[in-house]
Amino acid sequence: MAAKNFSRIRPPFPPPPCRHLYSTATAATKWYTPPPSSQIQDSDPIITALSQAVQNFPAKPLQVSLKQLLPSLNARHIIKLIRQNPHSLSPVSIFSLFTTLSSASNSTFRHTLHSYCTMIHFLSTHQMFSEAKNLLQIVVSRKGKDSASEVFAAFLETKGTLRSDIYVFSALITAYLESGLVHDAIQCFRLCKTHKFRVPFDTCRIVLDNLMKSKSFKLVWGLYKEILECGYPASLYFFNILMHRFCKVGEMSLAQSVFDSIGKCGLRPSVVSFNTLMNGYVKLGDLDEGFRLKSVMESSRVEPDVYTYSVLLNGLCKERKMDDANELFKEMLDKGLSPNDVTFTTLIDGHCKNDRVDLAMKVYEQMLSEGLVPDLITYNTIIYGLCKKGDLKEARDVIDEMSLKGLKPDRITYTTLIDGSCKEGDLETAFELKKRMIKEKIELDKVVYTALISGLCQEGQVVEAEKTLREMLRVDQKPDIETYTMIMDGFCKKGDVKMASKLLKEMQRVGRSPNVVTYNVLMNGYCKLGQMRNANMLLSAMLNLGVIPDDITYNILLDGYCKHGKREDVSSLRSAKGLILDYASYTSLIGGLNKGSRSRPKD
Repeated sequence: MAAKNFSRIRPPFPPPPCRHLYSTATAATKWYTPPPSSQIQDSDPIITALSQAVQNFPAKPLQVSLKQLLPSLNARHIIKLIRQNPHSLSPVSIFSLFTTLSSASNSTFRHTLHSYCTMIHFLSTHQMFSEAKNLLQIVVSRKGKDSASEVFAAFLETKGTLRSDIYVFSALITAYLESGLVHDAIQCFRLCKTHKFRVPFDTCRIVLDNLMKSKSFKLVWGLYKEILECGYPASLYFFNILMHRFCKVGEMSLAQSVFDSIGKCGLRPSVVSFNTLMNGYVKLGDLDEGFRLKSVMESSRVEPDVYTYSVLLNGLCKERKMDDANELFKEMLDKGLSPNDVTFTTLIDGHCKNDRVDLAMKVYEQMLSEGLVPDLITYNTIIYGLCKKGDLKEARDVIDEMSLKGLKPDRITYTTLIDGSCKEGDLETAFELKKRMIKEKIELDKVVYTALISGLCQEGQVVEAEKTLREMLRVDQKPDIETYTMIMDGFCKKGDVKMASKLLKEMQRVGRSPNVVTYNVLMNGYCKLGQMRNANMLLSAMLNLGVIPDDITYNILLDGYCKHGKREDVSSLRSAKGLILDYASYTSLIGGLNKGSRSRPKD
């Protein structure tokens, strides 16, 4: 395994396959702490014998020379040999000895954490960085999670006077990152900071990048502030990236903190900085803060660009403030800025949602006059507005126009047209569009099926609506509560409460929890047919399931009792629920009582 890692080395003798292990039985063996240099003897017989074994190779096989030494050999001797090297062995030879002692055949010898650390320092000093990196990865993989303090301490103890700290501690941080141990990497950075070891900025950047990938943005910001405190140069690009991340997840207080730090670090916010923060605020509906930032931009001599205006226009359009949006659009043009397709589409969408398709079409014509080519999003926005207005003919004309420009309708295009056709009662066109979707291999989604079911129910074709529901289930599209309720209402209106009751049970069976509207639909069906016992049972069932009846529930029951019940039932219902009657309930009650009075014989 490890021999592959050391394939770049050409030692004076070939090392056997390595097994880089050090003792993990900490209860039995504590890590070796090197003795003071004054206690080291210059002529240790084992060190001399080790050196001679290396020098005698290949005349005498290394394993033969080591065989007699192994019983008395331990990691302290290896540390001593690496540090003193009294016979001036080459770095490659010492490293080969180190790997040979790690081989499976030397079952009596184990390296310790300190022998590894000493060897890594030695390799780094002699610029054998690839080999040092391999050993570092072994150390980190053996020690694992939450080992940074222990491993760092061992490297600190074994450093001696070697000038290897810049590479070793940076490589240790990288090794932890490559093993997915990000928090250990951060701990190493902080220990370096405590002990005044400077970590290269590239290593710091790699740590930050790893944290960004794991979406630990708060941790990124905290660590970046620590890095800046160490005197590393601030990066406007990184500030902007970090701001964007915070804005994307709605952490605006942190995004603002990043923005405020730009100036504190001696940098000047760019138009990208302002736009990033502005977009975050506007997306959360804080238009006032968005416009305040625009004023700060202008006072800071940072000119708003097309993106700035597009962000603010989007916010105004979402809030249906179209007069303000038109005014801002005019300001943008007066400043000589050329709106892009996003700007125009934003305005078109705003006018369509505000039921001003006429103004949306004017903006569309202006877009064409500017030489801009509308994309599918723009066309879908216009088609939505026309369908909402009920102008299906013009919507189809727009589809023909986009087709001539090489744009194919997508699922949103078809869904919008199907929904519009159903609302206008044009089921024939709706189902024709459905066939075209299937022919073009565009998947039918829940929105399409719901629109078709709604249209069928609206036209009283409840049996066809129920068939469409079955088709929807066959293609693994899950109907929502509203879809079931629509079909139930359709059956109840036709007097088929039995089928409506079956659908209620089916809803519950497939994990859809009926709401108060669903119960009201079925209850109204029972009451219309005079099935007051079933209506009462349904009321009890919904109460047992924790569904709270509303005013409509009691008005339905009140109307049912007035028409099909007794006066005592009406009084009981009123006293039990403490109802304050609205006009509809009052009319129903008086009408029912009058009917009852007229049916009684006169005295």
